[in-house]
Amino acid sequence: THKKSAGPQVGCAAQGRMTAGTSAEGAVNFITLLANLKTIKRAGWVQRGVQDPESVACHMYRMSMMAMLAADLEGVDQSRCLKLGLVHDMAEALVGDITPGDGLSKEDKHQLERSALQEMVSTLGSRAASELTGLWEEYEAGVSPEARLLKDMDKVEMIMTAQEYEEDQVKDLGEFFDSTRGKFETDTAKEWAAEIENRRPKIGNIKEPNIDDEGTFW
Repeated sequence: THKKSAGPQVGCAAQGRMTAGTSAEGAVNFITLLANLKTIKRAGWVQRGVQDPESVACHMYRMSMMAMLAADLEGVDQSRCLKLGLVHDMAEALVGDITPGDGLSKEDKHQLERSALQEMVSTLGSRAASELTGLWEEYEAGVSPEARLLKDMDKVEMIMTAQEYEEDQVKDLGEFFDSTRGKFETDTAKEWAAEIENRRPKIGNIKEPNIDDEGTFW
């Protein structure tokens, strides 16, 4: 799929675009890049042969809604959870959905995505750029209560999507479930995951997908 470009301003922060406020031109350039997230398919499902798999934007939207609901149950900052959900995969607008099969270490993946994020926010004013970068780094670190909840919701959204594909396309995606068991930190995620597991159809086993040791396919 052809990826949208934000035009000549991307990557030109050093040329004076990083003022405190964001111009209309800079905002539209940034938002134009986000359109790529609507067409980039989640690579784990593509590799599994899932028909009409979700886009990165689909995943990010539902994960953010899940976090909004779960934040209230967990007593954490709901607004921050929403922001983290909207930002966490944003760099994939430029680098795509990188999987373990691409042969990158986690460190290299992090650096590649961080560079992409910096390029994306270079069209924005310094306040917006700093906030988006800080949110992305917070999610990546996974230390704050909100980031830990979002990491959980990332896994819950993954297994919920797997359950839906199992039911709709008669596939066994059980290894996605296996990879997340014992990995949830919040009570809400544990309860939701158990409910999703209870809704799974019964099908035979197939080959294991690309999943890392944190229970997330990239």
